[in-house]
Amino acid sequence: MKKGIFYFLTIFLSIVFIASMKATELPNFANLTEEVSPSVVNISSSKKVKSRSYDNFREFSDPLLEDFYKRFFGDVPRQDPRREREVRSGGSGFIISKDGYILTNNHVVDGADEIIVSLSDRREFKAQLVGSDARSDIALLKVNAKDLPYLDIGSSSDLKVGEWVMAIGSPFQLNFSVTAGIVSAKGRSIPNGSDSTYVPFIQTDVAINPGNSGGPLFNLQGKVVGINSQIYTRSGGYMGVSFSIPIDYAMDIVNQIKENGEVERGWLGVTIQEVTTEFAKSLDMLSPKGALISQVLKDSPAEESGLQAMDVIIKFDDKDIIYSADLPQTVGSIRPGKKVKAKVIRDSKEIQLTIKVGKAPANLEKVISKEQTKKEIIGVELRSLTAEEKTNLNINFGLLVIKVNSSSNAAQAGIQENDVITYLNRKKVESVEQFDNLVEDAKKVKETVMIGIFRNGNQTFRSLKLTN
Repeated sequence: MKKGIFYFLTIFLSIVFIASMKATELPNFANLTEEVSPSVVNISSSKKVKSRSYDNFREFSDPLLEDFYKRFFGDVPRQDPRREREVRSGGSGFIISKDGYILTNNHVVDGADEIIVSLSDRREFKAQLVGSDARSDIALLKVNAKDLPYLDIGSSSDLKVGEWVMAIGSPFQLNFSVTAGIVSAKGRSIPNGSDSTYVPFIQTDVAINPGNSGGPLFNLQGKVVGINSQIYTRSGGYMGVSFSIPIDYAMDIVNQIKENGEVERGWLGVTIQEVTTEFAKSLDMLSPKGALISQVLKDSPAEESGLQAMDVIIKFDDKDIIYSADLPQTVGSIRPGKKVKAKVIRDSKEIQLTIKVGKAPANLEKVISKEQTKKEIIGVELRSLTAEEKTNLNINFGLLVIKVNSSSNAAQAGIQENDVITYLNRKKVESVEQFDNLVEDAKKVKETVMIGIFRNGNQTFRSLKLTN
């Protein structure tokens, strides 16, 4: 009996000891929050926008309708009444220097007429926008104050997947809320209708919601490692996937804004796509990796350096290019004018090129679209979809039909203006040049092919005759 009691007590004390040891290994978020929260701010911005009011306004193209309106309601107003209304938005931010520099997201303060910064001790300051960068979604603010509490800047490159992190922000106007989780992945690319492919996002499972935008992401040493920026959601709220801008990347943007008032990014002048398993086999590659060049823009740094369509870039400036999204992130982080080495696979052989990186144009989407517009293939004029069109249509590939020749086989197949051509013989249509090549290859072996059409949110397939 005594042995049984002794045995039970031994097991019980062992469990308690192990549990207490485990508890001591968990992060102490309470102490961390107390230390860093005074430097986190709530940001409220407002702007005035013009809005049309139709309460007392009618416009008639038919004189009979106008006469009818006059008879019952009096004279028809000839002026379109306009009024201004104030639009408010909120977010978070954090102080990075004792003389009042504050970091946040660009979308929190974009177009604002007035920006108010509130500290945790309830002090409020009017902030000035020093500069911003829409592509990275970063904005730098300044308040007229001294000896403010500020945060230590850490290193996002030292973050490890699985590491604990903590966020502070104002979700749904619930000021200075604390959430925690781990780093889920690094170097994420999340195309969303902007140029966010330049940003190598940190993915976490920290609860982030509207209002957290611009707030800091901390490591366990209380140093900022990221700026909370976006969430993946189907409901408008947190679903377990959050994205933060790496602080190393953000501080480079801040330094450029302070030094030059603008941000310069590296640029090659190519459109790219993923390397498929089939394509890798055709080039005798051991595994699919790299960025496949589908088009080289005219007079671009890529053209001047000798890059060609169908080249696969597997290394750029000593950085491995595993996925196609790695290339714009790598190139964008290089200052324009720098010469770098690129390792390229061409005709199943590795070659090395020296490339002088150019400066990314301000209207990058227009440059690419202009290059690919008004290319006539199979009796239709085509161009690539813009990032905004891809977002609106919820599709990330295909070519927009601009014009259809009424006497062409495409017209006979039922292809119309504003259709999106998505497939040809089971192959995704990624670019104008690639589609042109697909058509020419198909003509050699077939008279009729299956072509995919995306129209009004529906994907259909049609039979297209290639020869008359």
